[in-house]
Amino acid sequence: MKQISRASTVDVYKRDADYSLQLNRWFLKPIGAWPELPSNSISRNVLMTILKVTCHLLIAITVVPSILYVFFEAKDFRLKLKAIGPTSHCLMGGINYCSLLHHGDRIRRSIEHMETDWRTTKKEHDRKVMLRNARVGRVIAGVCALIMQGGVICYNIARGMSPIIVVIGNETIAIGRLPCPAFNKIVDTRFSPVYEVVLALQILSTIVVNNITIGACGLAAVFAMHASGQLNVVIMRLEELVDEKREILQLRLARIVARHLRALRFLSHMETIMNQICFVELVGCTFNLCMLGYYTITEWQEESTNTIITYVMILTAMMFNIFIFCFIGELVTDQCKKVGEAVYMTNWYSLPHKTALDLLLIIVRSRIVIKITAGKIFHMSIPTFGTVIKTSVTYLNMLRTLTM
Repeated sequence: MKQISRASTVDVYKRDADYSLQLNRWFLKPIGAWPELPSNSISRNVLMTILKVTCHLLIAITVVPSILYVFFEAKDFRLKLKAIGPTSHCLMGGINYCSLLHHGDRIRRSIEHMETDWRTTKKEHDRKVMLRNARVGRVIAGVCALIMQGGVICYNIARGMSPIIVVIGNETIAIGRLPCPAFNKIVDTRFSPVYEVVLALQILSTIVVNNITIGACGLAAVFAMHASGQLNVVIMRLEELVDEKREILQLRLARIVARHLRALRFLSHMETIMNQICFVELVGCTFNLCMLGYYTITEWQEESTNTIITYVMILTAMMFNIFIFCFIGELVTDQCKKVGEAVYMTNWYSLPHKTALDLLLIIVRSRIVIKITAGKIFHMSIPTFGTVIKTSVTYLNMLRTLTM
C-alpha cells in the first residue's frame, strides 16, 4: 500500500479533518453550539455566552407568546391547531439546543477522536475510504440545510406576504400574519411598526432553530459516516490478514482489534450524544407531519397557493430529516454486523489454529451491535421511519374525524 509522506502528514490530516467537519462548524458556530477549547480567552468565552443567551432569547420570544396565544387568546379550536404546529417546531429546536450545549464536552471529545483517526491514518487507500464516507456525510448535511432552511424561510415569507383582510366599519384593513401567532395582550402585533419588528425577530428565531436541527442532523451524519469508514478499514485489514507473514500475524490482529474497539467506543459516545435529540425529533416530527398534513388538506381553499406550497416544502423537509436519523441508525447497525460477517468470509481456515480462535472473539463482539436510539426506547431504523409515517397518517385521520 502507498504510504502518505511524513512531510505532508500534518497538512493532509488537518485538511481532511476540516473537510469532514466544515459544514457542521458553519451551522453550529453562529449559534454558539460548536464546542470551544477550554483554553480560549476570557473575551471569547464571554462572547460565546452572550451568543448562547441571545439564541435562547430569540427562541423564547417566539415560543412563549405563541403558547400564551393558544391557551388564552385563540377561541376557535382550529385557530389553536394552526398555532400549535409552528410553535412545536420552535420548541423542538429549543430542547435540542439545550441538549447540544449539555453534550458540548462529549461532542468536542468526539471531534478530537476523529482528528486522531485522520492523523494516524498512514495508508493512502485507507484515507480514500475515509474521505469517501466523509463526502457522504457532507452531502447529507448540505442537502438537509438546503431543504430545511429553504422550506421554513419560504413559509415565513409566504405568511408575511398574505395578510388577513378585516373590515372594521367602513374601512378595510390588512393585518399582517406572523409565522407563529403572538399574544396581542402583551404586544399588539396587528399594526406597524410592531408587526415588522416581531416578524423580523421570528424569522431570526426560525433561522436559529433550523441551524440547530441541521447541525444536529449533520453531526449525526458525519459521526456515523466516520465510524462507518473506520469499520470499513477494519474489514479491509481482516481481508488482508491471511496474506500476512506468520511472524507479525498476532501484531496485525491486535491492531485490527484495537481499531475495531476504538470505532465502537466512538459509536457509543455518538449514541449518548444523539439519543435525546433523536427522541425529540421522533416525537416532534410525528406530531408535525400530522399537523402539516392537516393544514394542507383542510385549509386548501382558505390559504394562498404560496402558503400551501410552503406547507408541502416543510412536510418534505421534516420527512427527510427524520429519514436521515433513521437511515443513520440503520447504517450503524448494519456496519457493526458486517465486521463479523467479514471475519467469517475470510480464509480463516488457512490461519494458525490460535489466530483462528481469536477471530471468534471479533465475531462475538460484532453480534452485540451498537444501536442509535431515541431516548433509549426506540431503535432508529428504516422500519421506525415507516412507523413514524403510519402513526402520523393515523393521527391525521383521527384529527380530521374530530374537527370536520
